[in-house]
Amino acid sequence: MSLLQLTVFTVPALCRAVHTQPGSTTAALELIRSQPSHYIIANFVGRKYILTPRDVLTVPRLRDVKVGDVLTLDEIHELGSREYTLRGNPTISPSRVRVQATVLEHTKGKMEFIFKKKRRKGYQKTISHKQPYTRLRIGEIEIPIDSSS
Repeated sequence: MSLLQLTVFTVPALCRAVHTQPGSTTAALELIRSQPSHYIIANFVGRKYILTPRDVLTVPRLRDVKVGDVLTLDEIHELGSREYTLRGNPTISPSRVRVQATVLEHTKGKMEFIFKKKRRKGYQKTISHKQPYTRLRIGEIEIPIDSSS
């Protein structure tokens, strides 16, 4: 009777943490371009939003745009995919990343009621209003191929 010794090797699940440090911004953009899905962090009307293609973004009313107008997002702080991220200092140049948003509609929010009262004076006042909003559809995130390198 011989005893067989079984050796079990444990291998981490597909080597999860493979970190690659690209040498240049162009190489980093190539790595991000090779990924299937992308996101950006963009500053729009004074606030930062995490956006992906085909998102619908609701922002406070933009008075100088019409339905169907196409806006270009130029203050992009971060571009990323599932595995790679490129951060700007403070923003990424618009020549490196292009994102456009189309105005879908101008709408209003729900009815808001403001109730004012002064004690013992019989003064009561109700003010109601609806906040105006603009809805935008985010287009594709375009990372143009840099032909100058």
